[in-house]
Amino acid sequence: MNILPLILATENNPVDLVQGVGTDFTIPMGQSTFSEMFDETLKVMEKELSRFITLEMTEEEKTSARTFFYERSEIPGVVMSVDGSHIRILAPTEDRVSYFNRKGFYSLNVLMICDHRKRIRFVDARFKGSNHDSCIFSISPAYAYFEQKWRSGDRMFKLLGDSAYPAKPWQGNAAANTPEATFNQRHAKARSVIENAFGVLKGKFRCLLGERLLRYAPPKCVHIINVCCALHNLCIMYNGAEEEQYEE
Repeated sequence: MNILPLILATENNPVDLVQGVGTDFTIPMGQSTFSEMFDETLKVMEKELSRFITLEMTEEEKTSARTFFYERSEIPGVVMSVDGSHIRILAPTEDRVSYFNRKGFYSLNVLMICDHRKRIRFVDARFKGSNHDSCIFSISPAYAYFEQKWRSGDRMFKLLGDSAYPAKPWQGNAAANTPEATFNQRHAKARSVIENAFGVLKGKFRCLLGERLLRYAPPKCVHIINVCCALHNLCIMYNGAEEEQYEE
């Protein structure tokens, strides 16, 4: 089951802001030509690579994930972890206020779910920076997917999230400052894999770093994020060695 969101622009995009690097001034290509080629390349890559982002797991993957998360949290049945990450963007020309987040910059609030190998299993980059993590998750296809798994009797396919996400039988989370301090510590230790996944992703694709910003209209930023996530997965799948961990 492949549920990588394929979000197409439905509004007039502003002119793309492309910055030159290195010696690319020697390349005889106009910005309008580059922008058109970039659009086409992104769409093709997103279409062809979307199959590498999926919530479906093999039995071997499920077993490895459950072992990984149980050793760190002692919560049985956990196979993935969820969190949101703000990807900085240029201030849009339309509905600018909605993209301004609580951290004080313009962004897309990107929902991501990863497994024990930091492979991104789900990404939804459609939402504006002012949207709350729990709201984004509650209307995402991933929520319905985990809910359906539980209702069908699969009690060993759980998701680990922090207190921003609603408590569900298939989702282990912990509220801050509760008496279950030991549980909270173990929970945080296991959930750190999603933080590491963000760090590795942004370490590879530095256009996603907080110090940078994507200088495109939001719909194109969604395409870029989707492609970066798929390429991140390909690196994990085919490099073999464990990815170096970066702090977000």
